[in-house]
Amino acid sequence: MTDQTRLIDELNTLYASYVQSINDAVAAYDLVLAAELADSYDRDAILLMAEREGRQDLLSHFGLTQDGGRISVQRDTPLRRLVTSVAALRAT
Repeated sequence: MTDQTRLIDELNTLYASYVQSINDAVAAYDLVLAAELADSYDRDAILLMAEREGRQDLLSHFGLTQDGGRISVQRDTPLRRLVTSVAALRAT
């Protein structure tokens, strides 16, 4: 048996951590932080996948440099949509 963690397990752990942090930020009415966390999750998940799969060459397709810096506009993701929806609800 191997001690190596499966990529999907690492991604699930990363996602759960970010969801909890985003929920905490929303509960504290800090929607700016919630949006920043959603953005950070995307970057961290993509970097994790690229590292584990040895495919850093594909990072530019996701708007990232080798070190995780941004090179393009933000994309629409489920966590970003969630934060946008909560922000809209809080604004009404």
